[in-house]
Amino acid sequence: MKPDTIDVLIIGAGPSGAVSAGYLNQQKKDILLVEKVKFPRYVIGESLIPRCMDHFEAAGLLACLKKQNYEVKRGARFLRKDEVCLFDFSKKHGDGWDWTWQIPRDHFDHTLTQELERKGVPILWEWEVTHVDFDTDLCKTVLKHKNGEIKTILSKYIIDASGYGRVLPRLLDLDRPSTLDDHSSIFTQVADSQRPDGEEGTLISFDIVEKEVWLWVIPFSNGNTSIGVVAPTLWLNNIPGTPAEKLQAVIAMSDHYKTRFTPYEPIMDTLRITTFSKSVKQLYGDRYVLTGNSSEFLDPVFSSGVSFATESGILAAKLLNKQLNGESVDWQTQYADYIAKGVAVFSTYVKEWYTGNLQKLFFHRPENPEVKRQICAVLAGYVWDDTNPFVKKHHRIVKTLAHLIDMETETETN
Repeated sequence: MKPDTIDVLIIGAGPSGAVSAGYLNQQKKDILLVEKVKFPRYVIGESLIPRCMDHFEAAGLLACLKKQNYEVKRGARFLRKDEVCLFDFSKKHGDGWDWTWQIPRDHFDHTLTQELERKGVPILWEWEVTHVDFDTDLCKTVLKHKNGEIKTILSKYIIDASGYGRVLPRLLDLDRPSTLDDHSSIFTQVADSQRPDGEEGTLISFDIVEKEVWLWVIPFSNGNTSIGVVAPTLWLNNIPGTPAEKLQAVIAMSDHYKTRFTPYEPIMDTLRITTFSKSVKQLYGDRYVLTGNSSEFLDPVFSSGVSFATESGILAAKLLNKQLNGESVDWQTQYADYIAKGVAVFSTYVKEWYTGNLQKLFFHRPENPEVKRQICAVLAGYVWDDTNPFVKKHHRIVKTLAHLIDMETETETN
């Protein structure tokens, strides 16, 4: 049998692959989406940030999502003992969306792929990529079905949106260590039977148990809530017991949530991801491009995962569309450098979160409204806006302001 020949093979049907497929399908390109597992399936990344709404809109997928009645997320709340810092996305620096959603990813991702199939995008479910050959003019990809059947796909280009599967980084030896510290996570979803009424029951919250240890609490509109802990890997290892027992022990350290979630009522297994920050040697190569978590994954503290996944997915699709149309594309400048810039900004905020410097800015009183607006824009995902000092000067501005706060505190003490 003659192998299929297409314009673009997209590996992975999560949000990154979905927006790539949605955009290229709108451009009438011949594409194929291949996914190793059958949807719906559970995955983390359940809190979006506003920037990704632009990507769903560009891919023609926003309308179907608006029909799902997901919990609207208008900001984020950070807790430390009795201190509270609340960011409102409508009060951020610059333009852009001022709301997004908190979503059960199994339902969310399934909704996206159902819409793609409705629009005529072919998806091969439960096929695994086992080999890729770039030695000819076309990419030759070997797929294996869960029943053992083998299939070969010829394509002009490949988008690897395989997420934690990291297909091309694994097959082409592209992985490299992350520059971020070693943190791990334990998480589950619960039936939130003690959820309070009103705004308190809808807010996403980040509860700081210790400087480098924090809980996430993400309420969904279906009555369930995602709850998890992120901490240094060694710190979590030193708590005895199963992942569920470790998570319950951390919840018991939370002044805000120990009553609400003790004991918690899990609706799924309590899972653990160890050393989740990832990086790669390069974001593109001859006839392939890496998007989403198959390229970089930072840290869940600011919910940037899906936004970077869709940012890279939509950009890769736009550039491949230009290339397929005969236009010139500079992948280093237009893709790799652009994505690296956003990653660098968010990496700074992740690092400064764990040093404690960013936490000083969050909880300093009285608040500086302009500083808060500028930080809020970063948390909303608008990390390419150089009109924002907290983007343009990200390498030093958080450290500088934290130092000034320390000096002010020392002066007041003396």
